[in-house]
Amino acid sequence: MVLDETKDSMFKALKHLEDELRKVRAGKATPEMLNGITVEYYGAPTPLNQVASIKILDARTLVIVPFERKIIGDIERAIFQSNIGITPQNDGENIRLSIPPMTEERRRDLVKQSKNYGEQTKIVVRNARKDGNEMIKGMVKDGLSEDIGKDSEEKIQTLTNEYIAKVDKMLQAKEEEIMTI
Repeated sequence: MVLDETKDSMFKALKHLEDELRKVRAGKATPEMLNGITVEYYGAPTPLNQVASIKILDARTLVIVPFERKIIGDIERAIFQSNIGITPQNDGENIRLSIPPMTEERRRDLVKQSKNYGEQTKIVVRNARKDGNEMIKGMVKDGLSEDIGKDSEEKIQTLTNEYIAKVDKMLQAKEEEIMTI
């Protein structure tokens, strides 16, 4: 049970890293770039993808087609306020987002940001290991045999090593994606 809880915590941390890395712009237009942008829609903050469809026109252009024409200004304002570094172009029916080519310095900053996300994930994985080991030590005090306790701690360490390796692999792939021109 402790192993399952620990593995679940580590898996959730890895999923969160995956989501965060998807948001890091690598010079290509992806609808995930706009995740987290909310639009004032009838007085309620609503995610952009619930008030408009987002399409990829080409490798550097996104087109946002609002479901209602009257909220196009609200969408444009939300994109400005989101601070994603892209200026929307409104043609009255659609909003185009042209992703500018990235400079070498910007690429390095994005790699640094990605590595920071990875480090945070590794911390969460190590904390899950610590929590699991503490639960096992408590169970040993309550009567679980020491051999089973040691075996469980070794299994948790193996899990930790696996998840740290997965984090490193994801970060390496993202760095290659960002640095590819």
